[in-house]
Amino acid sequence: MTEALNLAQERQLDLIQVTEKIEPPVCKLGNYGKYLYWQEKKHKDAKTHRGGETKGIRLSFGISPHDLGIRANQAEKFLKEGNKIMIELVLRGREKALAHLAGEKINLFLEILNKKIPIKQESAPRRSFRGIITTISKA
Repeated sequence: MTEALNLAQERQLDLIQVTEKIEPPVCKLGNYGKYLYWQEKKHKDAKTHRGGETKGIRLSFGISPHDLGIRANQAEKFLKEGNKIMIELVLRGREKALAHLAGEKINLFLEILNKKIPIKQESAPRRSFRGIITTISKA
C-alpha cells in the first residue's frame, strides 16, 4: 500500500480505490476529479435509458399480411425495451366509411403480436381524426 502511495505522489496522481468489499482493496492511479466526473456521467446515463416512452406504429388500410408481420416484429422490439406502443391505422378518403374493416385489421395485428409476446391493451381502439388509434404495453 505504501508503494502505491509513493508511486502516486511521484507521478502527481491520486490513488483511487476501485472496490470496497475485496481484501486487499483494488486501487488505480488517476485524477480523482476526472474519476468523479465519469462516475456521475455513468449514473446520469443509467437514469435516462430506462425506457418507458411511447413509440408509434402506423398501419395503412391496405397493408399486406407480410407487412403486418414486419410491423409486429418492430412492435415486439419496442415492447422488450419497456416502451408503450400507440398503433395508428390511417384512413383516407373513402376508407373512412369502412372503419369496421379497419378495426378488424388492428385486431389482426394485435393477434399476430400477441403470438410473439404477451400484450396488454391499455385503450380500446377508438376513432380519431386520421383513423383508428389504440395503445398497448407489455403484459
